[in-house]
Amino acid sequence: MRSLWAMTVSFVAFDMDGTLLDVSSSWAEVHRFFGEKNTEALQLFLDDRIDDQEFMRRDLELWRRHRPHITEDDLVSILASVPLMPGAHELFDALHTRGIRTAIVSGGLDVIAQRIGRELGIDRVLANGFVLDGHGRLTDEGIIRVPIKRKGDVVAGLQREFGLSVSECAAVGNSQIDVAMFERSRIAVAFLPEDEHVRRRATHIVTEKDLRRVIGPLTEEGPRASKSPRAGP
Repeated sequence: MRSLWAMTVSFVAFDMDGTLLDVSSSWAEVHRFFGEKNTEALQLFLDDRIDDQEFMRRDLELWRRHRPHITEDDLVSILASVPLMPGAHELFDALHTRGIRTAIVSGGLDVIAQRIGRELGIDRVLANGFVLDGHGRLTDEGIIRVPIKRKGDVVAGLQREFGLSVSECAAVGNSQIDVAMFERSRIAVAFLPEDEHVRRRATHIVTEKDLRRVIGPLTEEGPRASKSPRAGP
């Protein structure tokens, strides 16, 4: 009888920024384009002094200083040159060949998540954006599909939708907010982990900037990443 660790997963949830995309944040890429930083709002959010909606509204406020009527097409153009992480196509080709379903679960911007979802053939794309007015301009109302601090709840919803157990699922991410996805997964791959906390909560760690190194942990085939038991809470 095959051991649990030898079983191939049926579903993988991926973080986007810093995992599938070779940038730390799609939001920060827009800030960089306009020469802005959201340091103050980020700290307020991390301290639980503002919520996801207000965090998004403050980011939009920074962009409007430079482009008062910023549109979704502007965001598409600004983010058009953001590169995929090396090895992304090979990774998803390997997963598709094995019939493994995939999803993006990201607090990043939906316009780029949708683009890479189409490019990589990802089954479900969940990311955040803004309600548009009749002219395609961004309004103050955010669309929160992935609450940044509750990614685990989103993965749990996908598991219910697809009729999957935790033992059939894997997650790939790089930051502390991805740990909540790890906790809903049998296999948890820390890809270029940001800190020791992320490393401790993963079952596999990949430190090379090449998503092909994730194929082994997800399929139990090919080159293996370093593997360690996940630490408890």
